[in-house]
Amino acid sequence: MNHHTPCLPVVGAHTRVPLINGGSTTYANLDCAASAPALVAVQERVNQVLPLYASVHRGAGYLSQVSTALYEAARTSIGQHVGARADDVTIITRHTTDSLNLLAGCIPTNPDGTPGKVLVLDIEHHANLLPWQAASGGATVITAATTIRETLTQLRAELARDNYTLVAATGASNVTGEALPITELVDIAHAAGARIVIDAAQLVPHRGFSLTTSGADYVVFSGHKTYAPFGAGALVGRRDWLDAGHPYLAGGGAVHNVTLTTITWAPAPARHEAGSPNVIGAVALAAACEALGNLPAGELERHENVLRTRLVEGLSAIEGVRILRLWEDSCDPVGVVSFTVAQCDPGLVAAYLSAEHGIGVRDGRFCAHPLLTRLGVENGAIRASVGVGTTVDEVERLIAAVTQWVEQGSDATYDIINGCWAVHNDPRPTPAGSGLDGLIATAAAAVADVAAGCGPTPRTRPTQTDTHPKENSPVPVA
Repeated sequence: MNHHTPCLPVVGAHTRVPLINGGSTTYANLDCAASAPALVAVQERVNQVLPLYASVHRGAGYLSQVSTALYEAARTSIGQHVGARADDVTIITRHTTDSLNLLAGCIPTNPDGTPGKVLVLDIEHHANLLPWQAASGGATVITAATTIRETLTQLRAELARDNYTLVAATGASNVTGEALPITELVDIAHAAGARIVIDAAQLVPHRGFSLTTSGADYVVFSGHKTYAPFGAGALVGRRDWLDAGHPYLAGGGAVHNVTLTTITWAPAPARHEAGSPNVIGAVALAAACEALGNLPAGELERHENVLRTRLVEGLSAIEGVRILRLWEDSCDPVGVVSFTVAQCDPGLVAAYLSAEHGIGVRDGRFCAHPLLTRLGVENGAIRASVGVGTTVDEVERLIAAVTQWVEQGSDATYDIINGCWAVHNDPRPTPAGSGLDGLIATAAAAVADVAAGCGPTPRTRPTQTDTHPKENSPVPVA
């Protein structure tokens, strides 16, 4: 395999973006962990089925029958991609957060009538933390140790100390790409009489996963991170909780019968899919799953390993750069790398990479505040993440750009607009038909991330010298 070429073609791979020097460059999308571009195969499948779209499940029309068949076939493909067992159920959701909140409403009570409790680690994305804390039985959050072995020991000890119904664990960290061994996690949970759900938002797009092989009870993942950004995700796993759990939405399609005084709810998946489902999103996610599943065994892992290894080696060689890690003994992380640059605001570095090099990365706290706090980077970090469409050239561009920032600084002036760094009087044009009134509008939109708790602490306006990186480089944290 040629590691300088992508595993699978993605939409937008040749898109050019403007730079503040008046030129342009091909966009280097190193933000796949946030939202991955659509596969060309997904785009082609969506274009193929759009003319066939109609209402599903209750329509007698020919296209309704076709759309119903497409939707249910997509459900089957999605379940097969994660090794669903014969009696498992696949529920189409909006994304990972949706899936986890749905499952949180299905946790049964204990035989003594007390609410079921959930055990999680502090390394989780908020989507795999907040729903459990808000559930009727609440959640116990324990701090991960500095090694995988010690962390597993802590989990085992806590499960022995108290009665837990569910263990919720990430399949791969959205901050560092590292993970605990899933099969061992499953064994530990089951030995204590608990079930386990794997948050595979960062795992399914990068690695194979199987409910059957791992023995996990549930898995959740998102289409927008799995090269199918059409608004669908999935919850796949054991049927009994999902058949009996509180219906996620009350509405049409989730019932067998309704009177003015009674409701007879349908079993899963219909029980949790009230309203008109996202047929196109499900078809798109299935197409992505099929394309990933058709790759030769090990090809994606080898591709990402080359990219991640070069990324870590290149960034580590730059003075002042720190690569974030969870565990001293971790191995085989997925293609997610977070780092800091000494005495530099991560938001400013990210703005510089975009404006002067056409590189897209993520900055902030990545909806994992407790983890970033424990790692000592409460002001946030920079995250570069790769995928099936990433090339080595794009990784080299990032390494060179960060090196230039550290050694030479920036040619531009940056201001803080609504709490986010942006180019002063940004000269870059906006895409035709985008509806944006200058790229500064994107900075205002980014404030929503801060309000949602995913970004860094809102920043105050820097001093005059701080807005001129070339004269005062690197710019200290605001």
